[in-house]
Amino acid sequence: MGAELRRDDMAEAAVKPIRDSVAFRFVEHVLQSVRMDPFLVDPYDMDQYNKMVSTLDTSKKKTPDEEALYVTTLKALSEAVSKIDITYHHLLLNNIFTVRIWYLQRDTLDAFLDLITRLAAVADQYLRECLQMLVNNFTPPLVQRNELPRWAVSRKKDIFFHLCESLKTISDTVPLAPRILRDIIDRSMPKLFDNKAKMVSFVECMLGLDTDRMGDLIGATLLAKVVDLLTELDVNITWEDIIQGEHNKGIFEMELENLDEDEDGLGQAGTKVLFGGNACAEKLDSLMVVVCEHLKSCAERGCLDKEFDILKTIFRASVLRVHRSKFCQFIMFYACSLDPKICGLGFAFFLTDIFLNKEEDPISRMSAVSYVGSYLSRARFISADTVLGILKKLVDWCDEYCVLQNRGTTANPNHQIFYATCQAVMYVLCFRLRSIMDYPNLKAQLFQLSFGFILNHRLEPLKVCLPSIVNEFLRQAKDAGLFAASMYSAAEDAIESDLSRAFGGINRLDTFFPFDPYLLKESDRYIRPNFEFWSMVKTTYNNDKDDDDDELLDLDAPEMNVGSLDDHVEIDINSDDDKLEYSMNKMSITPHRSSYHGMAADGGDAGLSMPARIRPSASPPSRWAMSGSP
Repeated sequence: MGAELRRDDMAEAAVKPIRDSVAFRFVEHVLQSVRMDPFLVDPYDMDQYNKMVSTLDTSKKKTPDEEALYVTTLKALSEAVSKIDITYHHLLLNNIFTVRIWYLQRDTLDAFLDLITRLAAVADQYLRECLQMLVNNFTPPLVQRNELPRWAVSRKKDIFFHLCESLKTISDTVPLAPRILRDIIDRSMPKLFDNKAKMVSFVECMLGLDTDRMGDLIGATLLAKVVDLLTELDVNITWEDIIQGEHNKGIFEMELENLDEDEDGLGQAGTKVLFGGNACAEKLDSLMVVVCEHLKSCAERGCLDKEFDILKTIFRASVLRVHRSKFCQFIMFYACSLDPKICGLGFAFFLTDIFLNKEEDPISRMSAVSYVGSYLSRARFISADTVLGILKKLVDWCDEYCVLQNRGTTANPNHQIFYATCQAVMYVLCFRLRSIMDYPNLKAQLFQLSFGFILNHRLEPLKVCLPSIVNEFLRQAKDAGLFAASMYSAAEDAIESDLSRAFGGINRLDTFFPFDPYLLKESDRYIRPNFEFWSMVKTTYNNDKDDDDDELLDLDAPEMNVGSLDDHVEIDINSDDDKLEYSMNKMSITPHRSSYHGMAADGGDAGLSMPARIRPSASPPSRWAMSGSP
């Protein structure tokens, strides 16, 4: 076979078709001749078949002549796929299905993938094996230190394109292919402890399938798998992973918006510095880049709205109730920033609808209102009128809840939701009150809301919500004249009473601010341009911020020791409290300050800066009233 298949003059275009046609007939003859009991096969045909199998072996480097023979054999096999039988040609098929296409030259790659797409179309034969082989090649060959070799990096884009095109061709040819491909991808997804290079390459190639008709068939499944992976990595990053700098320097100072690129080590190195080399943080950081680039590509192709609808469903099912999520939710933030009018508004109303829906479970409603509060505070692309419109919905709900409490007609009162909503409203106004006040028509609408009635209600939300938020809200509200002067005296008494106890008194509200400043350095560039840091906020009481005048200037860098914060999360699962209370405590991802009791003992207020930097919140464990008035 070697002599008959070898071409002496590769440049003779006139000779090539003739020689190839001869080779095709010969390969078909060899395949057919060995389809019988080995003892009955002609020794010459068996020898030629073994040579063919050897030609398909890619474990050894090939000479130019051997490479040309390999290409010709692949083309010949493509024309003879109907003659290939798993019973008699298993060695040949094994050499095909174990190929690492990253090592193939361009002409060889084209010929090989053509063979794979044809094999996949053979009825009830090799579809699963072909799909599995292609998915296996989502991950490039890895070398020392789990890094991609330079040649693989340079070929990655081209390889991914060919893999995706082959999978799309197979899916167009074989109707069953997308369903089987979903199953194969599900089983092949990177695991938590796989190396970063494998994770990033697999996800990057997988998301390349989320286009056109292929995206319509399996796009939702692909995105769901990616979000699940992001979430798993996210919850495995603990606050203890954030290393301490100098003992007298807050770790969060490393994430101020005025970072020096030469000092903080942006990119992968920056993540390693901030998280002490935490592997999950590094993997999540790189994967967030891949997902953000995918969303950016969707926006450029004009299909972001469709992708965002899928993301909302995934977010609702997989992220909204996640315990201790810190970063994965920012894929929603970034998608919204790409299209503020559709996605940005849609997400705000989506969260508000979940909160207002009485059929939703309490944890989902509380999480939704925490999300919408944090989102409206931090998203610079959300207009003041939109903020006010949603605030009105929240305040009206609180007003109705207080009225029902007064009448005693609430069948199943849930004060946690009420307190969480009050805190979300105050938190948003800490960030957005000044911007609303700048528009006379919006200011007039804001002043019509029943803040005084709600905050002075016997449920006493000012005693339950986070004191730092209450203090800042009251300071700005007083300067703006948001409600009657008599209210401030009562409010200040509430805060004083709150602080006189062991930090927070009874029924303290655990807090959840999911869009607090983003700490993953490589992917930070997608979030930062549209993110509102506290030092950017114009308050009602100070037009021009002054370091010496505003004690809350550095709200995004509170003084707190996070070296062992998880040790201070105390949840007594054996207490008599309701299961819902325990679940809600788990929902909080807040690091709890180690200095609470010391602060209470000293009577100081050094720990009461606005929680805004990394913390979705800062609060001690609490017991909330499950029903009735506190």
